[in-house]
Amino acid sequence: MEFPIKNQVKLSLLSINENVGFARAASAAFSAQVDLTLTEIDEIKVAVSEAISNAVIHGYGELVDKDNYIELVMNLYQDKLEFVITDYGRGIANVEEAMQPSFSSDPERMGLGFVFMDSFMDELEVISEPGQGTTVRMVKMIVPSVEH
Repeated sequence: MEFPIKNQVKLSLLSINENVGFARAASAAFSAQVDLTLTEIDEIKVAVSEAISNAVIHGYGELVDKDNYIELVMNLYQDKLEFVITDYGRGIANVEEAMQPSFSSDPERMGLGFVFMDSFMDELEVISEPGQGTTVRMVKMIVPSVEH
């Protein structure tokens, strides 16, 4: 059963490195409205900042343009937090290959972004089309605290 959205925040970020930290802080603030551990909030911050970094570095790369935006949508449901990051850049030719540990289209990078996202979140979905951009959807389930 899908629950209705309890809260939603939509951010549109210019694709520059300075906005990675902003998205990280925003995701932590959004996550703090539910009963999560500090470790879980840290994991969300890492996953969201990796997704935003990927959009800046790989989605748009050197294509600095006033119209290169990344959308971050954060949804709170009764049972989960959902983070959807979308860029309209280069896209990924082979998503399955890109999600492999140590794969990177940039030899200067470690290629662990998707690995962190997958291990820190309960769900990870990547949809991409070359020349159209990429959408990363991540979910962190909320385990209700047990009342005594």
